Amino acid sequence: MTVIEVNGLGKRYGDHVAVDEVSFSVAEGEIFGVLGPNGAGKTTTVECIAGLRVPDSGTIRVLGLDPWRDDAALRRVLGVQLQDSRLPERMTVGEAVALHASFHPDPADGDALLERLGLARMRGTRFGALSGGQQQRLAIVLALIGRPRIAVLDELTTGLDPQSRRSTWELVEQIRADGVTIVLVTHFMEEAERLCDRLALLDAGRVVAIDTPSGLVERARPPQVIRFRPSGPVSDGVLRALPGVTAVARRHGLVEITGTGDVLAAVTAELAQRRIVAAELRITQARLDDAFVALTGKAAR
Repeated sequence: MTVIEVNGLGKRYGDHVAVDEVSFSVAEGEIFGVLGPNGAGKTTTVECIAGLRVPDSGTIRVLGLDPWRDDAALRRVLGVQLQDSRLPERMTVGEAVALHASFHPDPADGDALLERLGLARMRGTRFGALSGGQQQRLAIVLALIGRPRIAVLDELTTGLDPQSRRSTWELVEQIRADGVTIVLVTHFMEEAERLCDRLALLDAGRVVAIDTPSGLVERARPPQVIRFRPSGPVSDGVLRALPGVTAVARRHGLVEITGTGDVLAAVTAELAQRRIVAAELRITQARLDDAFVALTGKAAR
């Protein structure tokens, strides 16, 4: 079942085109990533989905609802955590949860959510005294307090230390396991690889590609590097002739082969045929950040 449908979305700010003919769909129960560098149009796109900005062109449907015309109904099915969402510094965690629960006719159990996200002991703590990770956890609580079917999480782990980031990833996976569809906005490649079922790769306001993380890597076909110390002689010419090999180099007794496709299988089969053992074998596989560079021509973060 498709729960979000975006077709030809466009948004301008004066002469600047923030979002240009963006189209994608999100299936029920998936973690759908919106990936791209800063300024790619990611936040503007999800703010239009959440009914916080009015598109200049295109259509959006969230469970059949128009986010702008059906905003009251949308609030009952969509929870949002935005990158710049902040609470008053002196508001306590308990006050924030009670306030947001009052916005919904049938809110979730706020105490249970705080317990689940490790904030139960922080009910009396003011927002300004929370750590960055605790503030992000509270943002998740507030996004889930209305029992949404869909949660939009925008740059959820920006500014967090590695341990807090991985802990937050586990929480996102738990939320999806509860049946909540998640739209995750990020510019972290590792985060997208770890969490997302599919990704819309945005650059300069346009969709560059939509696929699974592994599908994007395969589509871009970035090179992989194989390094090993051969137990016997094998010429560069023999290695260069193998399918998928694009370059062969030697450094300090190690052979370094760069290639694409099934180059690893071709190399290992040739070495086995020649009874050569590949000692100290190291394989650098292509990853999502390599695909990002190949598809956009820009450095990934």
